[in-house]
Amino acid sequence: MTCEMRVRNYSEKTIERYISVIARLSKHFNLSPGLITTSQLKDYAYFLIHEQQVSVSTINQLISAWKILQVDVLGNAWENFRLKRPRREKKIPVVLSQAEAAALINAPRNFKHRAILCLAYVSGLRLSEVLSLKLADIDSGRKLIRVIRGKGNKSREVNIPDQLIAQLREYYRYYRPKLFLFESLAPGKPYSATSFRNIISRAAVKAGIKKNLSPHVLRHSFATHMLERGLNLKRLQLMLGHNSLKTTSIYLHLANPDLSNLPNLLDNPTQ
Repeated sequence: MTCEMRVRNYSEKTIERYISVIARLSKHFNLSPGLITTSQLKDYAYFLIHEQQVSVSTINQLISAWKILQVDVLGNAWENFRLKRPRREKKIPVVLSQAEAAALINAPRNFKHRAILCLAYVSGLRLSEVLSLKLADIDSGRKLIRVIRGKGNKSREVNIPDQLIAQLREYYRYYRPKLFLFESLAPGKPYSATSFRNIISRAAVKAGIKKNLSPHVLRHSFATHMLERGLNLKRLQLMLGHNSLKTTSIYLHLANPDLSNLPNLLDNPTQ
């Protein structure tokens, strides 16, 4: 299964996740994955939802891994093993106001902490993408970040402002990272997701923000604020690395548009 996924150019993180999903399924029934029936898979999914209370995303990962196993590895027809995907909950993302975002990224006294919060906010990168950034991924001459093998194993380029470039230069002069842009105490090792989450939690308290914040809130806020400042939806889709414009369009409902210059439909109507 690992070989098949690598041939199809899945990212290593996705491969690791899907293999782990199938391994847990196999352990649950104490059976080889190839001997597990669709009925047993449904029972396992029911167990995960009602006993383990896992998310819809986890169940979708299980179904995706199951499909690769049955169709690509075992050569079975998917119609004989298909399992319907659950409906996703339509949750409204938590978003900061522009004033709250500014307060948050300026709250830490530690310069490294301010730099990582600022980069996450003004680039809209995912948590894993921020932590995977290497020094070579910052192109200050072209004022952009290269996201190499992001979600779905796709790469893209994201523009960044002059203020962030200047901040990163100052950060580099002080911290001198070896490989990754943000490193742990061990040189050459990436910063941890737990440490990033702790930075956000402490910054929120210091900034007086009561909302439940996570690293992904910075991405939601980036997208919403870009729309509020006039960026078109298609360009935002490319910056976020979304496959579908429909995914990006959720931010249209979160943005507060400028209503001061709305056209008056009763003023000089045309024939």
